[in-house]
Amino acid sequence: MAETDGFVAIRDINPQAETHLLVLPERHVESFREIAQFTPDEDKRMLDFSAEIAAQQGLTDYRVVVNVGAEAGQTIFHLHWHILGGGRIGRMA
Repeated sequence: MAETDGFVAIRDINPQAETHLLVLPERHVESFREIAQFTPDEDKRMLDFSAEIAAQQGLTDYRVVVNVGAEAGQTIFHLHWHILGGGRIGRMA
């Protein structure tokens, strides 16, 4: 769907909102627990890319979610951020 230096964005195959995107680093990082493996520049680029992708999809109100660990719902053990939007989104929990 979209990419930038070191990151890609794809549509979730099991969407939980009208718009449900995943933003992933190209290099393997298992989960948010290992975010210290990123340089400060990578952190900023992933955040900027997530905001840019949301804007490109026409989202002004959206949620960014990171599931950390199986008990929290992480099913793919490669760091990824969910961007959910496109209408009213239900409560978190």
